[in-house]
Amino acid sequence: MMRMGSGVKGAHYEKETKQWRLQLDSDKTVSTRFLLPALGFASKPYVPNFPGLEDFEGQWFHTARWPQQGVDLSGRKVALIGTGASGVQVAQEAAKSASKLTLFQRTPILALPMQQKKLSAEDQERDKKGYAAIFETRKQTSGGFECQSLDVSALEVDEKARTAHFEDLWQQGGLRFWYHNFADLLTNREANRHAYDFWRDKVRARIADPNLAEKLAPSEPPHPFGTKRPSLEQGYYEIFAQDNVALVDLKATPIIRIGPHAITTKDGEMECDLIVFATGFDAGRGGLIDMNIRGTNSLSLSHAWEDRVRAYLGMAVSGFPNMLFTYGPLSPSGFSNGPTSAEIQGDWICDFLVWMRENGVDLFEADPAAETGWTEMVAQAGAMTLFPEADSWYMGANIPGKTRQLINFPSVSGYVALCEDVANEGYRGFVIDKPTSKEHLTK
Repeated sequence: MMRMGSGVKGAHYEKETKQWRLQLDSDKTVSTRFLLPALGFASKPYVPNFPGLEDFEGQWFHTARWPQQGVDLSGRKVALIGTGASGVQVAQEAAKSASKLTLFQRTPILALPMQQKKLSAEDQERDKKGYAAIFETRKQTSGGFECQSLDVSALEVDEKARTAHFEDLWQQGGLRFWYHNFADLLTNREANRHAYDFWRDKVRARIADPNLAEKLAPSEPPHPFGTKRPSLEQGYYEIFAQDNVALVDLKATPIIRIGPHAITTKDGEMECDLIVFATGFDAGRGGLIDMNIRGTNSLSLSHAWEDRVRAYLGMAVSGFPNMLFTYGPLSPSGFSNGPTSAEIQGDWICDFLVWMRENGVDLFEADPAAETGWTEMVAQAGAMTLFPEADSWYMGANIPGKTRQLINFPSVSGYVALCEDVANEGYRGFVIDKPTSKEHLTK
């Protein structure tokens, strides 16, 4: 049975019945043996608590809550806060028709050229024939894409060969400069700096104003390249040469407050009648915590994750029996091609539930020691990379008060292997329980 248009206000586990009871926004309740939240890692938008926002008399939206009917930007005075993926997209479109676009930048986005091209009918037909192989290849790469990083270090080749590889990836476009680069791009500072310098010089060649060039592509990297997710752009850097586009450096001139018709910084007021927040999400945990999930002894997920996120295999939490979530924290999720990660977990969960039925298992729960071991393993893997050197949502650093930890498992192929090992060993790491009667298993 599928219920469309029903929101969940809460999910509470009842130990006596071994059932989850869900409270819907229609005030109805539903009982179920298994709770499988599939909310995604980015389902709770984050809007900074700027003083005066409630006094603003224009419109404001978070990009994740964009009105279905669209927003006409023609002739508008648009204030865009944030330079992540959606910020780049909005900036490129708003610059075409807004009377004024003011982009408030905290950290420059190290965006990559999309290099989008049209595919002919013949191209599409040819590519479709290779889908099966591509889908299988995704599970064997670190990012869940059809391409993989090289086996060679950026420091093992000479400058000419290194630059040639960078240029080839740049011309191919997309995320290849991030995912198909040298093996030590994200683990070695010197290798990473070579990539950043190439990126910087490519971008600066497109910006005539040296002051703008320094703000958009600084001489020194704001963070190691690739430790914040690169966005894809089509003409993003060119819009700043337009008379109707202005850039505000929030580190130099932070926002003081928002008034009825303007945003005030240390340098003065910027008039606006539309504010767009491209300020990201409480990634990984936010949507799950908002769901008001309570496990054994009414333990809330927010309390269980008060000091840090914990989850065995990035799917199961101790104290929350018969619950498995997909595309959440401590799995590849945000580090990977999204569908790849979700499909891997979905298949694994289905196999697990079939195994439970065939083996008379009524109940499972993550073993606390296994949960701790997995959580620490992800942290240790992250410590071997450059990711902790960036204040990114990968590290939970974009949300005030959120514990700083790597919230994604850093390899799809490695994750697949570990999950397969767990299954092959009788679902090691789970505490399982069998009922006195198998009748319960069919309910």
